[in-house]
Amino acid sequence: MSESQDGSASESVESPTDDADGGETVSSKDTKEVIMEATFRALSKHGYKDLRMRDIGEEMDLTRQVIHYHFDGKYDLMSSFLEHIIDQYEGSVVVDGDDDPRTELRARVDQCLFGPEFEEFSHWDRMKVYHELYTQAQNDGDHREVFNEHYERIRGSIVEVVEEGIEQGVFRDVDAERMGQLVTDVIHAARGRRISLGHEDAPEEARKAIDEFILESLERTE
Repeated sequence: MSESQDGSASESVESPTDDADGGETVSSKDTKEVIMEATFRALSKHGYKDLRMRDIGEEMDLTRQVIHYHFDGKYDLMSSFLEHIIDQYEGSVVVDGDDDPRTELRARVDQCLFGPEFEEFSHWDRMKVYHELYTQAQNDGDHREVFNEHYERIRGSIVEVVEEGIEQGVFRDVDAERMGQLVTDVIHAARGRRISLGHEDAPEEARKAIDEFILESLERTE
């Protein structure tokens, strides 16, 4: 059974492993996590263009047949991996529900520009892989749709904070949709500049510019 056939492999199904001694097998859910992390390591080393299923298998302690048990091929695996890293990224954005709009907006910008961090590999290691898949999306309608949905969720979360600030009288009455677009585009441009051009100061400079030219302009002066 592959994931492309029914959306996701059942957690109750067990995948084949290398356990020749008859030890416990690995659950489908745990195996998928192993494959996703192996895919990340292989992509980091080889890049998308040169990546082979064999490279991913070499990054796992499990047999390579496990990959073919869950996925129908490289494209199927890459599609699942893309959704995995986006879910992982979005799930790590933590904002205190009691924060005022100013604090929440700054927290969301910081999460996008500087974090989150993970146990294995840094935020920028993961962003490098993310952006490599992002550049490939121009030739792939399905993956472009996934990235579009992710972009809209980021932009939408910023728009919501701006709208809340306006309702509370904290922010000026501005076009929240346009403001959310601007902040999101600055974040994406800064991340791309750091990854593609090696400008390590890009996120920090973008943060300062957002503070000075965007966030301060939102403040009510009355």
